[in-house]
Order: sequence, then structure tokens, then C-alpha cells
Amino acid sequence: MLIIPSNSGLKSFESAARHLSFNKAAEELNVTPGAVSRQIQSLEEFLGKTLFHRHHKKVELTAIGRQYHAEISQPLQKISAASDRIRTTSQNNTLSICTYPSFAVRWLIPRWAKLHEDFPDLNIQLTTSLNAADYLEDGFDMSIQVLKEGYSQRGFNIDKLLDVKTFPVCSPTLAKEIRSFEDLNKFPLLHESPRPTDWPRWCEYAGASKINANGGMNFESADMALHAAIEGIGVVIGIDILIREDIKNGRLVKLFDLERPSTHPFHVVTSTSSRRNPNIEHLKNWLLEEAGHAEESGQT
Repeated sequence: MLIIPSNSGLKSFESAARHLSFNKAAEELNVTPGAVSRQIQSLEEFLGKTLFHRHHKKVELTAIGRQYHAEISQPLQKISAASDRIRTTSQNNTLSICTYPSFAVRWLIPRWAKLHEDFPDLNIQLTTSLNAADYLEDGFDMSIQVLKEGYSQRGFNIDKLLDVKTFPVCSPTLAKEIRSFEDLNKFPLLHESPRPTDWPRWCEYAGASKINANGGMNFESADMALHAAIEGIGVVIGIDILIREDIKNGRLVKLFDLERPSTHPFHVVTSTSSRRNPNIEHLKNWLLEEAGHAEESGQT
């Protein structure tokens, strides 16, 4: 039976032992120093031995720590080299994307045929998550997520993809009965859990102070809330780029001529190490180009 500690603990220990610094290890691994410290502490608990002497501004290996590092560093390097070789040979044309369900269904998948046409040899695997920000922990190559304008993070390339503009929408039947902000009180306001502040923020922006912006019904996802609105259950705050087709086809009606510009657009996020894989850069540039065309034409 193999007795092997966690991979993250081994990586944190090897890097910290090589640099004799938790901070430098954190920089190398694109995590926080606290995360490195916790991983090493877990490794020490697993081994039942202290691997580092921790001082105020520095760390040093214990005798057991030096011995352990000497014994595992070369095998880890061989595993890394073998894994990288296999990845670059067998998975060079496979890319994985993680994004929100609503964005995938309403913006990305309608472009899937063109994407396949432009990249016929690329195997793109699409995964959705309500928390796309954690995509790197699961090994995805790219994420499309909502981030604050101008946001940056060490170890990542962050490129703005699409602006977010929000406004109330509902079914054509309900729209006939809504002429003023106060008329919104006649119907349930529909909220989506990932964006709980959309109604309060829009009401504040519009000066609709007589609306109970926190009342109504809550749904797990944007798609569920939008579907409820299409069925005439209530009024929902929609994101411009995700509902243009619904408005065009008459499933939803835009209420009032007022759009609230959000300070959190959609962004494409990749690791800085992705530059070693030209396919990731090509796909990112393709997405940015498609977004530009969509913004210029006003299409979905």
C-alpha cells in the first residue's frame, strides 16, 4: 500500500524548502502564504514530524525536513516532467472552460457551431458552475466570470469580455399592466441567488423609492428566474447581452427606457502560464473578437 500525503502539501513543502520562504513558495504556486503554511502544517501532522523551524521573519528546515526534502525532490521533479510531457502530447488540443450556466446557455452555446468551424481540431470541454471563480482549483484552462472593472490578480490574465447592463423585463401580458415604477408593486419581483442585489441597485439607480426591492420570489439561477418571468410569474432584472434574443422574439418585454450600467462586466480569466499553450490564447482572442462584434451589432 502506498503511503502518500496530499499533493498540495507536497508541492507547498517542496517549494518552501527550496526557497526557504513561505512567501516565495506562495508566489511560485499562485496562492497565499497562509495557504502554504496550512498545507505544510497538514503535511507535518500527517508525518507526525516538524519539518520547519518557524522564526519571526524566516523559516529553516529541521534535520528531518532536510532529509525529507532530499528524498522527495527528485521524484517530484520526475513526476512533474512526465506529467507535463503527457499533457503537451495527448491534451494539447483539449481546452476546458468554466462559466455560469446562464452565460453558457444564452451567449456561448449559440456561438458553438461557429467556434467548432473556426477551431475544427480543438476539443473544447464546457463546464458550468454558479461559482466560476474557483475554476483553477479544478484544473480548467479558462473561466468566464463577472469581476469588478479593472480587477487584477497576480498569476492571472484578466481581459474584459462584455459590459453588463441591467433592466426589468417581464412577459408581454404583464408588460401591458406596467406603466410606471409603482406598477411593479402589482407583481412579484423575481430574484436570482447569484445576484441578490440587482433589484435594490436598479431601484436606487432609477429613483424608484416606493418599490419593495427585497420582496418577491428567489430562484437558484438566472435561467430559472428568467424562465419564471417568461411564464408570466413576475418581473425580473435581466442582463442585456443574455436576454436580447428573448426580447427580439417577444418572449420578454423591456420595461422603461432605463438601463443600469454595472461596474462588474464579464471577463475572460486565464493563468499567466497559459501563454505556453497557443490554443488558449487563440480561443481567448476569438471570444474577445466575438464579443466585439456582438457589442457593435447589438446582437446576442
